Amino acid sequence: MTDAARPPAICPFPKVFPSQLHRDDAFYMSLAYNQAIEAWREDDVPVGAVIELGGEVIAAAHNQVDGTRDPTAHAEILAMTQAARIVGDWRLSGATLYVTKEPCPMCSGATLMARLKRVVFAMGDPKMGCLGGATDLNALPEINHHLELTRGVMETECRDLLQAYFQLKRLEKE
Repeated sequence: MTDAARPPAICPFPKVFPSQLHRDDAFYMSLAYNQAIEAWREDDVPVGAVIELGGEVIAAAHNQVDGTRDPTAHAEILAMTQAARIVGDWRLSGATLYVTKEPCPMCSGATLMARLKRVVFAMGDPKMGCLGGATDLNALPEINHHLELTRGVMETECRDLLQAYFQLKRLEKE
């Protein structure tokens, strides 16, 4: 079956609708979580990201690796590309990336290169995470930029979503 003929995947998790009145880390992570649900609905690994600057969302994306057959189409990379277009500069100084899973080596490197102020992620990744999981690129003393990191915002919800997706994929293979 071609991608165009592939029906949308049914995601059993509902989107969340946070109050616009209290824009804290949980608010922005809720928006990233909703992006992860969109990834699932497109039958891609459910990771979502949003970028906030000055209290406004300037970018939102989800994984599109399988659908585009592009190994770089991670939520974080797509969101940073959108944000750079909006800002008109590759430097995203002052911006915060919210992502449902700790960034991989490629995405962690990109967050440093983009000069993001802060990265907030829901769940760590001890196998591939590179902001404290498998390794910590942010801790390298030689680099000229360091990120502020916040971990664990909506960790349970994001972990449940990701684990359910992979459990379903394993059942489909049986």
